[in-house]
Amino acid sequence: MTSTVPALGTRTAEGSALQAVLLDMDGTLVDTEGFWWDVEAEVFARLGHTLDDSWRHVVVGGPMSRSAGFLIEATGADITLAELSVLLNQGFEERIGHGLPLMPGAARLLAELAARRIPTALVSASHRRIIDRVLTSLGPRHFALTVAGDEVSRTKPHPDPYLFAAAGLGADPARCAVVEDTATGVASAEAAGCQVVAVPSVAPIAPAPRRTVVPSLEQVDLTFLRALMPLG
Repeated sequence: MTSTVPALGTRTAEGSALQAVLLDMDGTLVDTEGFWWDVEAEVFARLGHTLDDSWRHVVVGGPMSRSAGFLIEATGADITLAELSVLLNQGFEERIGHGLPLMPGAARLLAELAARRIPTALVSASHRRIIDRVLTSLGPRHFALTVAGDEVSRTKPHPDPYLFAAAGLGADPARCAVVEDTATGVASAEAAGCQVVAVPSVAPIAPAPRRTVVPSLEQVDLTFLRALMPLG
């Protein structure tokens, strides 16, 4: 993980109760959920199997151990989880090497959070090697802390990644705003006690207590995130 935690004095601004912003990566900041599915389809095609498009909703947003394990079981492919994980990571790295599109509004939001010195963490179920590649496009300077799926004992949908990120920034999880694009990520953030903004990328997500659903990251700015915080 990487960490350059800002000074305590930056944790609240203009009386806001917002202490930190925690952001998912794939499908939230970078338009890569389709990349993962394409790579999965290509790898299984080489193994002699065709993926059912309905499975895409099952594997999106989860840790590789879960998504890859599901696809092995669903297809009956003769490959181990470890072997498949290597092939998927290699295929994804090749894909992003040809260019990495940001989600609409991502660059603006990151620039605003940095300009206002809001402690910000990148929290992803992707492995460290993938995060470090993506950071070259996102700009590592935008994040005080980055958390990878292979750096916590339990990744999303468990609360561990977001609890770890909040603790690393010295923030109360209830005073953290999380931005996620999948039900798996939302479940992780809510289990950690955070306020959640869901920006669905593949499958719909319904509104719920402590959860606000918006169609695009372009609707999310610092004022919006501060308004999510509980009173008192």
